[in-house]
Amino acid sequence: MFIRTESFRQYISYYPLVTTLIALTIFLFLLDLLPILPEGFLFEKGLGINLYISSGEWWRLITPIFLHSSFSHLLFNCFALAIFGPPLERLLGSLKFTFFFLITGILANITTFILLPPTYIHVGASGAIFGLLGFYLYLVLFQKDHLPKQEVKTIYTLICVGVLMTFIQPKVNITGHFSGLLAGLLLASLFFRNKLKR
Repeated sequence: MFIRTESFRQYISYYPLVTTLIALTIFLFLLDLLPILPEGFLFEKGLGINLYISSGEWWRLITPIFLHSSFSHLLFNCFALAIFGPPLERLLGSLKFTFFFLITGILANITTFILLPPTYIHVGASGAIFGLLGFYLYLVLFQKDHLPKQEVKTIYTLICVGVLMTFIQPKVNITGHFSGLLAGLLLASLFFRNKLKR
């Protein structure tokens, strides 16, 4: 499920929305580095800053999904999306996959806004990526018959690693990670049920 054997061209063809999300994220990261916009402009306007959200800047519940604080942060999240995204894009279809990815990321940011202090600042796609893990958790808990036993073990392992890394890595939005995971788990049944009805 998670092992990719396609060529680069095939990958783009088979998983256009995963590719688009990764490309957009990389483009925004590079745009902030190049002397095209004022220095720090994207971060200034797009960071998830709870105080500014409470003042009416609601777009900050969406824009942090596409912004990253460092190259390693960008690399880790893009790699995770490249691995976890394709099976779900194939299962759900490109548009439903994108909606699922975005809504779990937004819900993770909303929870961060509600539960954490006004001065809290957050950025990155991790909440949405944990939303994808939540979908896989739903599959292994409630749809085991649709998965080979080895895939079930792999999914449990990946989720455990993700949770462990949440507590090991510095400056991680723990609230965003776990709320994204929960949102993915809870929403997965709706998306999967609709898929079965097609």
